[in-house]
Amino acid sequence: MILPDEPCPGEPLPILPGHSSPGRFERVLRSGTFAVTAELAPPDSANPNDVYARARVFDGYVDGINATDGSGANCHMSSVGTCALLTRIGYAPVMQISCRDRNRIAIQGDVLGAAAMGVTNVLCLTGDGVQAGDQPEAKPVFDLDSISLLETVRTMRDQHRFLSGRKLTEAPKLFLGAAANPFAPPYDYRPYRLAKKVAAGVQFIQTQYCFDLSRFREFMARVRDMGISERCFIMAGVGPLASARSATWIRDNVPGIHIPDSVIKRLSRAEDPRKEGKQLCIELIQELRQIEGVSGVHVMAYRQEEAVAEIIDRSGVLEGRVPWYPGRDKANRYRSALS
Repeated sequence: MILPDEPCPGEPLPILPGHSSPGRFERVLRSGTFAVTAELAPPDSANPNDVYARARVFDGYVDGINATDGSGANCHMSSVGTCALLTRIGYAPVMQISCRDRNRIAIQGDVLGAAAMGVTNVLCLTGDGVQAGDQPEAKPVFDLDSISLLETVRTMRDQHRFLSGRKLTEAPKLFLGAAANPFAPPYDYRPYRLAKKVAAGVQFIQTQYCFDLSRFREFMARVRDMGISERCFIMAGVGPLASARSATWIRDNVPGIHIPDSVIKRLSRAEDPRKEGKQLCIELIQELRQIEGVSGVHVMAYRQEEAVAEIIDRSGVLEGRVPWYPGRDKANRYRSALS
């Protein structure tokens, strides 16, 4: 028996009034529930089981799984391929699209292909420059940027046509997302940049890592004043830091990530820096949960994916809720029969 909230591959849930997709992730956010997503780094492999093994560590703790698209300008299994595999068994993937590697023709084709395979969530990104990756001799494309990409996918979804004007036989039914970075100067411009993305069609936002609560609160205050938080769902980016050394390296070498000195000092004084990094992440999630206009958190635990379950569990933000995962309801029925 398939329960009402349990997707069956090839048989999506009905689209509810006011929703743009049949996806479970959109349903969670629109219900007012505090949502949790996590980032899955696609493998350097053609084995689908490598994708499933990485996804299973999130079972019961996340409402959506982001599949990165050449993150850091490094090549891995494609986001569209990873998402297609995840949808086979009912996960709610978020397909990331980077404008760095494909032109508008290829991107529109990928959007249709992904939607046909059951993908309902798309995150539109400009993408890191090729010089950041391990193949800097690659030719960058950047035919579109994140805002024009949002407009492109919205046109396909709402106007049932390609950018060329040619009609679609059936439009993709998608929930549109993008990224925001409240911690990159000029700080006063960031809410206006977000407003442009809202105007372009964004429905949910996942921010860059948030380690500076003071700066984030200022950003959210301005976002609320502008009415932006009423027009899109904002999910704050968080993640565990492994050590003061790694935090310093990230701050100095990864563009757009701001880590205050106080955070690095706390890690440097800890007897167990990795444990302290998880505790810091838990505390940040609990603080972010209280900020008006924050609809969820997006956990980016690079090379610490196995820590996501503990972090979310100890943060208490799920409040006893168990997000859907393959086999969840069967397991619940089995436990009920034993009790």
